[in-house]
Amino acid sequence: MTEPELPDTGFHRLRVARVVAETPDACSLELEVPEDLADKFHHKSGQFLTLRIPSDRTGSVGRCYSLCSAPCEDGPLKVAVKRVRDGYGSNWLCDNAAEGMALEVLPPAGVFTPKSLDTDLLLLAGGSGITPIMSILKSVLAEGTGRLTLLYANRDERSVIFADELTELAAQHPDRLTVVHWLESVQGLPSVSQLAALAAPWAGRETFICGPSEFMAAASAALSELDVNRKRVHLERFVSLSRNPFEVEDTVDASAESTQDNDEAPTRLDVELDGERHSFAWPRQRKLLDFLLEKGLDAPYSCREGACSACACRITSGEVKMLNNEVLEPVDLDEGIVLACQSVPVTDDVSVSYE
Repeated sequence: MTEPELPDTGFHRLRVARVVAETPDACSLELEVPEDLADKFHHKSGQFLTLRIPSDRTGSVGRCYSLCSAPCEDGPLKVAVKRVRDGYGSNWLCDNAAEGMALEVLPPAGVFTPKSLDTDLLLLAGGSGITPIMSILKSVLAEGTGRLTLLYANRDERSVIFADELTELAAQHPDRLTVVHWLESVQGLPSVSQLAALAAPWAGRETFICGPSEFMAAASAALSELDVNRKRVHLERFVSLSRNPFEVEDTVDASAESTQDNDEAPTRLDVELDGERHSFAWPRQRKLLDFLLEKGLDAPYSCREGACSACACRITSGEVKMLNNEVLEPVDLDEGIVLACQSVPVTDDVSVSYE
């Protein structure tokens, strides 16, 4: 098909190397990364890409898709896309993505990543929530020593994404990978008590959960019933961005600028980004991301509304306040992770690190 015409906004264009039909309503896209962009698109297991999708109504929309490829794998980056009722972006990709097409893409982002590949993990996935889980699973098996248990819920057998690959991995690593399938067509929707019973033998492990909101709520409640420490549970939520990160816009927060108290001294800000350190006087009412972009720094971002984790950074000293947060979990906050797009300073000195 004809490549979509999109205005140049300075983001990176990656070509689709291959489209693979995974199930009747899901496909994976393999994206070629040019050699000169290899460092920029190096990723951690469990992270996501933000893709720009053309739209007749708005020109384009931005949508986030988790990587199912592992960082250690040679070859293209791979994301999986599943059809969603009334889901414009996913349905457009399933209908139109083709080999050779160029898609505009933001670099990998996200904090749904294990600290160590040598830790035993419990993985709970529902439907297309297998995507970031698959990246984590393959990374642990290839580069770590951790043992893995995957509880994977789907509507029916035809809906199981990566079914053959999971079967092969379990056969190759029988002492390290256990896969437990739950099919709604056979067993009905999994209840909290049923999920608790399934998870109980591995309840002491670090846990990663991704899937539809109802599944994630039930899985979280099941772990609470098992008295699992909330700090050991990590969730990845799928969101549709209401703002388009690919549209050029003024990075200055006009409302914040107008309410800035000129008599209030700015915060001293130290930032470590891409191996370089920067120091600024940070206005008290200016959001961190807006301020860094205004200063010419290449700070990562996507939604700019607190609904993804692309702009996540770590506060190494001082304190900030987040105006909105829909994705970071208590364990992230305890480790000093914040969303730059929603953070304003509280203390007189703040140090920030982008890892």
